[in-house]
Amino acid sequence: MKKMKWTQMLLLGISVVLVAAGCGGKAESGDNSSEVKISLLNSKGEIQSQLEAAAKAFKEDNPSITLEIIPVPAGQSPFEKASALYASGNPATITMLDTGDVEKFKDRILDLSGEKWMADAVDRSTALTTFDGKNYAFPMAIEGYGFIYNKAVVDQAVGGSFDPSTIHTTKALEELFQQIEASGKAPLIVSPMDWSLGAHYLPLAYAGQSEDPEIVAGFVDDLKAGKVDLSGNSVFNGLMDTFDLMAKYNIDKASPLSGTYERGPEVLGKGEVGIWFQGNWAWPQISSFDTASGQYGFLPVPTSNNPEDFGNSEISSAVSKRLVLDKENNTAEQQAAAKTFLEWMVYSEKGQDFLVNQANIIPAFKNITLEAKDPLARSITEYIASGNVQESMSTLPADHWAKLGASMQKYLAGAADRATLVKEIQEYWKSVK
Repeated sequence: MKKMKWTQMLLLGISVVLVAAGCGGKAESGDNSSEVKISLLNSKGEIQSQLEAAAKAFKEDNPSITLEIIPVPAGQSPFEKASALYASGNPATITMLDTGDVEKFKDRILDLSGEKWMADAVDRSTALTTFDGKNYAFPMAIEGYGFIYNKAVVDQAVGGSFDPSTIHTTKALEELFQQIEASGKAPLIVSPMDWSLGAHYLPLAYAGQSEDPEIVAGFVDDLKAGKVDLSGNSVFNGLMDTFDLMAKYNIDKASPLSGTYERGPEVLGKGEVGIWFQGNWAWPQISSFDTASGQYGFLPVPTSNNPEDFGNSEISSAVSKRLVLDKENNTAEQQAAAKTFLEWMVYSEKGQDFLVNQANIIPAFKNITLEAKDPLARSITEYIASGNVQESMSTLPADHWAKLGASMQKYLAGAADRATLVKEIQEYWKSVK
């Protein structure tokens, strides 16, 4: 009898615990629908604080979702960090990748072809992330780069209002450097980071081969096949002639590898140099030192003395960063929350404000009509509107910037001549699988 009572009591106790647990679970999935936690791996370090602020604004509009922003460590590529997170079984819900890395993850990420924003994406913005008719990525930002000029410095140097359209040859660029130097300022600063030299500067030699993307793609294929001799390629040599000028007039020419990214916006914004090779992503940093009343713009990187040659009047621009959504380790609720964040950026007032005004991003969506306050974004938008754009190389191998950036650093420092640089570039491409 006692055994019977004890068994009944034990069963009753277990039932109560199970019912309570069940009720608690419902409360968590109901009340704590406010506790769907998602994460975003951010590979644009210059907008880390803006993304963190956006996460707070997003939560105000979507109290059921908490978004954590995880930075990619400086010096590590987004491909490397994302791969490491997948290897540990803990990928971010949303990962910000370079365009060329999306295909490598396509079996682990969501097909986004049916999302509302697809209809509003600008032309060709999803073409490079579409495989077998399915788009796997959200086009985060249109970015462009070239020579950023401080108008106050160059106005003083030329003795009037500077006209950027006059710089469309290598000779004209050197004359501008000389004028700035004669005015008592340093002509420019060369930031020696491998990503800047390897992911931005050197790829101009590939993209500048033709206005036709198919010819550019064929050129890269020929590089892989060992069919290209860069030592005789006029675009490559012209680009490196310009690089030699940059090294000659560099404020840091005595120690060319000592510079940091942070030094560039400071000396440009303060007017200590007239020009900096960089992209529109740098505006938040430049603005914190700005002494030119926000008057900055872009110059192309010329590769010859013929103004008609492709690239001499064009700015390099393309959708650079993409957001992809994990489907392996994140739950259906987390995936839905991530999709909500993407829509929030495209269609909500706060989301659009984040993109255009806070992060100084040129959106890849036709429905976003906010005019950029950022002068660099405005400058690129003007180049795009006039058709003076060279499509950036968005599908380079993940290790291109690290390996060939290192080769460019040796060349900049005088530790390698052009023949050595050519050899290292060609050997790299022949090793690409």
